[in-house]
Amino acid sequence: MRADARDNHDRVLEVAARAFAREGTGASMKAIAREAGVGIGTVYRRFPTREALVEAVYRQEVERLCAAADDLARDQPGAEGLRTWMEMFVDFMAAKRGLGETLRAVLTSEADIQQTRDRLRAAIATLQEAGGVRAGVDPNDLLMSLGGITLIAAEEHQRDLASRLLDLLMTGVRR
Repeated sequence: MRADARDNHDRVLEVAARAFAREGTGASMKAIAREAGVGIGTVYRRFPTREALVEAVYRQEVERLCAAADDLARDQPGAEGLRTWMEMFVDFMAAKRGLGETLRAVLTSEADIQQTRDRLRAAIATLQEAGGVRAGVDPNDLLMSLGGITLIAAEEHQRDLASRLLDLLMTGVRR
């Protein structure tokens, strides 16, 4: 992809992620194109259906979340990187809920779902290896705990509750 086309692609995904988080997957494709500074034809050439755009947004957000683990493991000492990543995970899950039924229709393959879980577990393991987490904590247990926290906080419509629960979880896993 040419550099300008790549920039357009990235801007469309960035704008779409915000629009979907704010309005759900019914967000206007024309408004997404306009905010991204491209024509609607550019959006539809790259993402021929709304579902294709939803899937691309989801995959990019997973990629960003997983890539952040390497940066945090390098830049933040011990368990602090893990705690920061957990906040990012909560935000990711809130945005994912905005993708709703459309995402469930797109990600029908158990292999796709498992691949995402594997990548998230690997990100957690990277952060654990950076130190500050007691030995024997299973990355899968942390991932499942994070999933529970995001569900509880979403049900209560309290982002601050999620942060308090993350603090409690970190108390249990710190060295």
